[in-house]
Amino acid sequence: MTVDRRDAATVDGDDAVRERALAALDLETKVRLLSGQDFWTLPAVPSIGLGSLVMSDGPVGVRGVRWTPDDPSTALPSPTALAATWDSELARQAGRVLGAECRRRGIHLLLAPTVNLHRSPLGGRHFECYSEDPLLSAEIGVGYVAGVQDLGVGATVKHLVANDSETERMTVDVRVSERALREVYLVPFERIVAAGVWAVMAAYNGVNGHTMTEHAGLLRDLLRREWGFDGIVVSDWTATKSTEASANAGLDVVMPAVGDPWGAALVAAVRAGTVAQAEVDEKVRRVLRLAGRVGLLDGVPPVVDPADLPRPPDGAALAHAVAVRSFVLARNDGDLLPLDPGRLRRVAVLGALADDARIQGGGSALVAPPHAISPLAGLTAALPDTDLGYAVGADPRLRLPAASGVAWTPITATLRDADGRERYRAELDRATVRWMGDLPDGLPPDELASVDLTAVHTPLASGTARLSVEGFGVFTLTVDGAELFDGPLYDPTEEPGTVFRATVERRFEISVRAGEPVEVRLTRRMVDGEDPGFVSCTLGHAEPTAASDDELLDEAVRTAAGADVAVVVVGTTEEVESEGFDRSTLALPGRQDELVSRVAAANPRTVVVVNAGSPVLMPWADEVAAILLTWFPGQEAGAALADVLLGRAEPGGRLPTTWPRRPEDCPALSTTPVDGVLDYTDGVFVGYRGWRAAPLFPFGHGLGYTDWAYESLTVEAGPEGPVAVVTVRNTGARPGREVVQVYVGPEATDPDRPARWLAGFAAAGAAPGEAVTLRVPLPERTFQVWEPDGWRTRSGRYRVEAGRSVADPRLTAALDR
Repeated sequence: MTVDRRDAATVDGDDAVRERALAALDLETKVRLLSGQDFWTLPAVPSIGLGSLVMSDGPVGVRGVRWTPDDPSTALPSPTALAATWDSELARQAGRVLGAECRRRGIHLLLAPTVNLHRSPLGGRHFECYSEDPLLSAEIGVGYVAGVQDLGVGATVKHLVANDSETERMTVDVRVSERALREVYLVPFERIVAAGVWAVMAAYNGVNGHTMTEHAGLLRDLLRREWGFDGIVVSDWTATKSTEASANAGLDVVMPAVGDPWGAALVAAVRAGTVAQAEVDEKVRRVLRLAGRVGLLDGVPPVVDPADLPRPPDGAALAHAVAVRSFVLARNDGDLLPLDPGRLRRVAVLGALADDARIQGGGSALVAPPHAISPLAGLTAALPDTDLGYAVGADPRLRLPAASGVAWTPITATLRDADGRERYRAELDRATVRWMGDLPDGLPPDELASVDLTAVHTPLASGTARLSVEGFGVFTLTVDGAELFDGPLYDPTEEPGTVFRATVERRFEISVRAGEPVEVRLTRRMVDGEDPGFVSCTLGHAEPTAASDDELLDEAVRTAAGADVAVVVVGTTEEVESEGFDRSTLALPGRQDELVSRVAAANPRTVVVVNAGSPVLMPWADEVAAILLTWFPGQEAGAALADVLLGRAEPGGRLPTTWPRRPEDCPALSTTPVDGVLDYTDGVFVGYRGWRAAPLFPFGHGLGYTDWAYESLTVEAGPEGPVAVVTVRNTGARPGREVVQVYVGPEATDPDRPARWLAGFAAAGAAPGEAVTLRVPLPERTFQVWEPDGWRTRSGRYRVEAGRSVADPRLTAALDR
């Protein structure tokens, strides 16, 4: 990882520059440096040679500080997909892509990665986190952070800590034992801090009675003093509600400007003696240290010389590579996959989500990619000589999709001032405008009066079409000048950020004739007192259809019955899986389960592609030939899917979280606080560590297109502790990659500890017949538990298991500690 490892003389010189800069600041200026001056930036202080520090959301792309539809960002697969690769070096390459994107956009601090855990599969932000396992989360997070910081851009590990669900996340008090915190929830943060991350974000929630922005025990005592963290601790946006309590707890930076409780109140607190001047000075030192690292403080060279930046991978190519390696082949009965293109005369592609690809999760992680390849588009391009039959079958979307495609040209967004003058114009692929931050082209916020979405719609069919207005704000919708709607779509008393994540939709029906164009205009008007930094509006559309839901299912079954293979794409939608709320059920939305069962009955060669960011129930799992899990696979989704289905690439993923057969089998399910408290009664038995019944697919599970033999396992003494040495051989007919997982557990049953836990992993790539030997270190922490007086090794005999998943050990050795 790129950390500050310059020689002592250089570091001493940098410290001297920072101290001189600090001494030149008065109290008011010091405090001003500790709060956002707007939504995304800290202020510059030219008198000391300090530039403005700019932040941006991640983690799959870089949205930047303003809406720029003409300057899209690479959209990588979801963080859960990245963890499913079990490849920390690939995570580093992903970080480098985003670090380069940050530099191009003038971003100094990327607000990623998220290393909260998959405690419950109902967690709404599940897709943005890596895994239910702390070690896997740590390894992927370390790689990601290293890649970002290789490019001289700071990474921010978040959200410290126990922000593992969304229900009441602003106020919930998580009650969790010190042991569970240390052994499970804090592990990824500890590892990433030790590796040299430059920033940590404090979460919204409370832990054991103290809100995280005021948690001195975790921010000051643990993070600063015990772990020696020398970067900044920044609040989650609008999380800070106090002055003295948060300042004294170890929080360094409050974001954003709106609702800031520091400023003049913190100055007054210092003068009143309730916050020490030394505490403010320490916060400023940390801000100046970060500024120096990223090249914003005169006299301090950046940690990474701009002339020596590593060349990052191509964004699209890397997005494709991560997607392919993340896809988990959960079932492959009869070796249906890979498909042989030469034998495919007709392929049925089924499901609304086959044509409307969901490539990323919702909420603050959203970015606008240069393109998004749907499963249908990817297969169509990959099989030009094959007859592809498409049918909707079942549509789980609760809202109309944004207008797009050949029937809508051109789709234009226009920003106007109060005089109606055009101040910005952009053509869009989809009829949606969404931003959180500054306006494009430097348009002053107080001059924005309206946003127009306009398009000429040429219907593909005659009948009754549906239009919708989605977003928050005051809208007018017209068709050929006739007004369909004029009014607000939200409660003006709602907090803007909450509304931004949970928008409102209104639908309208219009009569259309095929081929006869109509002009559609949706206007979003700004009202007095509104914050133009939050804008979300979408013009939705659905073509006329005479088919009922039952008829759509019947059509899909007919299409499947006459095909050589049926590919059914199912998944979650933004309405049921997104930031800001938790899921209420693990079931797939709509009638997708019925679609799969009926298609499987009509065609035994059925492949189900499950595109969800978190586990879903599969009551049909034993009825289908193959199941491929694709998470939210980024902008290259359909192309990567085609390559895997057709055998051009092997599905390389292994499950980073357990997939249940029944919801009641999950060690932790409910995410609903009781009287404001969410009690982590599962303790250290999180995820697979706490499973008592056999799940549908266990942690670490994933098939490939070749076979592997586990030939030997020994445990050797290494310079830093034991090392598991595993030899595996590719016994199949094609090259492949195997993720060798090493688990450790006490040989004697210990009710106080899980039966086994992941101790390490390594990947082997081999040609047919080739053997590979891997070495997996087993550090002392593997055998330790947290006691009231600190980390202690539990002596005794341990099983060391090497295998393909937590439920599939192939070799076992013994180790005494």
